[in-house]
Amino acid sequence: MKIKGFVYCSVLASFFLFGFLQGSVHGRPLLTSSPAARPRRGDAAPFARWLVSQSSWGVLNTISSEWGGAPFGNVVSFSDGLPEKGKGVPYFYLTELDPTASNALKDNRSSFTISEYSLGTCGKADPENPTCSKITLVGKLKLIDRSSDEAEVARTALFTKHPEMKSWPKSHKFQVFKLDIENIFMINWYGGPKPLTVDQYLQAKM
Repeated sequence: MKIKGFVYCSVLASFFLFGFLQGSVHGRPLLTSSPAARPRRGDAAPFARWLVSQSSWGVLNTISSEWGGAPFGNVVSFSDGLPEKGKGVPYFYLTELDPTASNALKDNRSSFTISEYSLGTCGKADPENPTCSKITLVGKLKLIDRSSDEAEVARTALFTKHPEMKSWPKSHKFQVFKLDIENIFMINWYGGPKPLTVDQYLQAKM
């Protein structure tokens, strides 16, 4: 256990050292200068698509293969498409040196949670307040064939939203994963989660 922990820390250290040697990374806006207008709270499907499209990171949860099947949450960057042209399906750029990808390749059951709080549109509301929207997409985290057209489209979407990814170490063998959505849980107001099917979500117009 200690050896695995040491290896993981060493990997992270080498990753950030590589980034430092490549030059400093300056802060930058991840969204467009004119983000899409926030839909009405009652329009569940467009609202959910807006929240996912405007966000750039969340917590990706997998089943830990190292800790006896315990849930493992990890902060990750993602993209669901080019700015203002998102399709609703989250894509991720992951390495098997990180537990999230290695877990998914053994058991691909997963969920991905996003909070509106990171967009700065919750005012003074606490992140747990129902008026500060949050969404959890539940499904299967799947590796995409690196030579496929889908992988190429996903890399373009990811690198557009997160330019730094292009300089991440090739030796870490980052690959594209996507969340194949099966269920959706979203709260954007009082009264519990909004009824929302996957089809309604994916077919919603932005």
